[in-house]
Amino acid sequence: MTKRLITVGHSPDPDDAFMFYALAHDKLDTGDLAFRHELQDIETLNRRALRGELEVTAVSIHAYAFLLDKYALLPSGCSMGDRYGPMVVARNKLPISDLKKSKIAVPGTLTTAFLTLRLLAGDFPYEVVPFDQILDAVAAGRFDAGLIIHEGQLTFQNQGLRLLVDLGVWWQDKTGLPLPLGGNAVRRDLGNDTIRQISRLLKESIRYALDHRQDALAYALRYARDMDMALADKFVGMYVNDWTLDYGPRGRAAVQRLLEEGHKEGVIPNTVAVEFVE
Repeated sequence: MTKRLITVGHSPDPDDAFMFYALAHDKLDTGDLAFRHELQDIETLNRRALRGELEVTAVSIHAYAFLLDKYALLPSGCSMGDRYGPMVVARNKLPISDLKKSKIAVPGTLTTAFLTLRLLAGDFPYEVVPFDQILDAVAAGRFDAGLIIHEGQLTFQNQGLRLLVDLGVWWQDKTGLPLPLGGNAVRRDLGNDTIRQISRLLKESIRYALDHRQDALAYALRYARDMDMALADKFVGMYVNDWTLDYGPRGRAAVQRLLEEGHKEGVIPNTVAVEFVE
């Protein structure tokens, strides 16, 4: 049987690796589908999604606001910050009000981290820096502050940096909702049957990893920069959990609220009616 090739884009970090472990290692019966994985940073994936290049891809929830014509959100695969999330760090303590005039290293303008910081601070001077180089750049004094995502949230203190604000905490205090950072999106032109099959398999892959945690963690550790197994386990637990199996009503409400706030503040040009694969 000739299998239909589905290219999946995700980030080279431990939580995505953990999530896709079963699919990447042929632990599931994928029927007439074959999966090929491409690992790139989230902002690159966001930009590729704008061009509709990948059948399935991790995307920032912010980026999804610009992808409605090409992609629908899968109900599984969400990275949700539940009173934690992207952080702004600096060498020296700065009041939040000073962020408007501070030069900040950011991991990309389509990231949810960037959107959330815009909601907090308004316009601010920034430069896009690859996410895994931001801590070094801030520690070296090239920027006043850095907006960090992924495992930098657990390792920034190793470089003598201090936390200015945790955007996940700020958002939850403001809205009472968790902060939806990223999700997996599927291209609409694949057709309903294939989309449903992909959705089922992704959920099975996440469940398999959670049920075979040590094996999936051993694989994820390959993508854990500056982390031992215990720290990688903690990081994976933050972003692959019950939220990841399904957004649920509260998670879906959080996505809608975030994009509404982004539109209200002028960061997102159009209103967004979020559509999940059912």
